[in-house]
Amino acid sequence: MNKAIQTLIDRGFVKDCTDFEGLSDLMDKGPVTFYCGVDPTGPSLHVGHIVPFFAMHHLQEAGHNPICLVGGGTGLIGDPSGKTEMRKILSEETIRDNVGRIKGQLGKIVDLSDNPPAGHGKAHVMNNADWLVDLNYIKFLRDVGVYFSVNRMLTFEGVKQRLERGLSFIEFNYQLLQSYDFHVLNEKTGCRLQIGGADQWGNIVAGIDLIQRMGGEQCYGLTFNLIMRADGKKMGKSEKGAVFLSPELYSPYDFYQYWRNVADADAVRFMKLFTFLSLDEIAEYEDPARNINDAKARLAYEVTKIVHGEEEAEKAKSAAQALFSPSAAASKEGMPSVEIPLSDFENGIGVLDLYTRSGLTSSNGDARRLVTQGGAEINGKKISDPKAVISTSDLDDDKELLLKAGKKRFMRVIAK
Repeated sequence: MNKAIQTLIDRGFVKDCTDFEGLSDLMDKGPVTFYCGVDPTGPSLHVGHIVPFFAMHHLQEAGHNPICLVGGGTGLIGDPSGKTEMRKILSEETIRDNVGRIKGQLGKIVDLSDNPPAGHGKAHVMNNADWLVDLNYIKFLRDVGVYFSVNRMLTFEGVKQRLERGLSFIEFNYQLLQSYDFHVLNEKTGCRLQIGGADQWGNIVAGIDLIQRMGGEQCYGLTFNLIMRADGKKMGKSEKGAVFLSPELYSPYDFYQYWRNVADADAVRFMKLFTFLSLDEIAEYEDPARNINDAKARLAYEVTKIVHGEEEAEKAKSAAQALFSPSAAASKEGMPSVEIPLSDFENGIGVLDLYTRSGLTSSNGDARRLVTQGGAEINGKKISDPKAVISTSDLDDDKELLLKAGKKRFMRVIAK
């Protein structure tokens, strides 16, 4: 097996390949141009989106040339794969804005520089709006649509699942457009491989078939496991919703804490998938004598460093340590925080209102349940009375409070 493919297998990425032997032989002959697409249907990628791009990083390190295809065209429609209902149709302006944001996020995982390190492949970012938006529909049907069998399209799992709930005609066209993307990239760049999540299998196979039917060369598809947590829940979900890469939508501290709090059974597995650490270094954390918390802390630090930068990773790490180590109390800078006027404390704030204003609870009713069930703590002191009033006498020397909700959620309240 080609070394690059074996690396992906060893790290736990690979689900299936259209032809392992053929792709391995092709990669042994020299650099292969390959692509992975993502539709800009939101202002930020989330953790569930980025598995293929970590795989792309490893293939690039092995000398192969990645194309990050941002779907400015297909994003106007939306991929039905893995979705239970039709995506919301977004404006062209929103799509263009999302494209710019997502390019920046991909650049944290894949080296998009003009001069990558020696031995690494050269990456490109492309936008399928460049060839899809101005397509002539009649010509497209004659030149491309003629090669697609509706009967065959209906056999793909993603389509079958949606048919049970309803599949719009606009979504049904998506497979034709993604297949056409592969054909265009093959013609323009010599792209021979498409990678993606396991839910993309049908679209990838259709693209390979289209290229061959239109006289192109043999191409390949490589899919990756859809990552589930040890508890059976979908990767990238948290109490706050999706774990976004954007610091505006999900703070670097919360991002760090998400990884720090993964299940013990997931720590090493996620290190292989979501960090750039070598397998030899990761193997040190598989030693049964090693404290699993060491692995979880390293995982959290490494992923946060990749996505948010080393400075934010250090701040999040220090803030997390400050919560559990009195000696580290000065390291609160990276904690999520909220400012409340000092005058409000001078007048006294009800504890329920304080928790709701901090964002730790969604309503006073939610706050009441937290307090009565014993999950509320302020500056290390358990709060059990829902009628308690917090005043300036409760503030520390820095005129701050540290609110705790449950075991893992904190908020630094700054009185100003």
